[in-house]
Amino acid sequence: MRKPREDTLAVRISRTLAERIIAGDIEPGSRLRQDHIAEEFGASHVPVREAFRRLEAQGLAVSEPRRGVRVAAFNLAEVKEVAEMRAALEVLALRHAAPNLTAAILDEAEEATKAGDNSRDVRSWEEANRRFHQLILSPCGMPRLLASIDDLHAASARFLFAAWRSDWESRTDHDHRAILSALRRRQVDLACTTLASHVQWIGRRPVTAAGGKVREAFAIEG
Repeated sequence: MRKPREDTLAVRISRTLAERIIAGDIEPGSRLRQDHIAEEFGASHVPVREAFRRLEAQGLAVSEPRRGVRVAAFNLAEVKEVAEMRAALEVLALRHAAPNLTAAILDEAEEATKAGDNSRDVRSWEEANRRFHQLILSPCGMPRLLASIDDLHAASARFLFAAWRSDWESRTDHDHRAILSALRRRQVDLACTTLASHVQWIGRRPVTAAGGKVREAFAIEG
């Protein structure tokens, strides 16, 4: 029977590795070395293996026969899948949240949009963007739905950081303002249509990987 302490350690290891993978600190295709990770966390191989299983369940790692565990790569099809899922689930959440959105919540969401517009790096922009979405969706009062949306936002963040590790370009988010304007006027259908279009827009840019190789990176920028 697995000890509770090992369970707790496995969760901590998987959470730390997930944060590094999502932030792009560990690149797609990189090998996750069990010995090195066990040494870093002062752990046996048992919680490390459990942490790897958790990462696989999240789609962040893959286990390959005789090659160990590697950080999962992703392609345009996966980015599109996440974008479409976000559109469907966020629209569902917004329809249920709309009756509970107060002027104070919408004002706070507008401040989050302004913070995003003024961000000087991709991390602060992603935080502001995620806060905007959380503010207008959380009043739906559907915790399972919101948990699924949070998972999709984590995937979106990974795509974003992979594409924008440097040379962040600030931008004005007109979609956020259009969504807020529609919600203030109680035009829920318009707000939902704008939101669905917003989260399905996928940006593309060339990225120079290790070794000088240039690849095409795709990201959900909404």
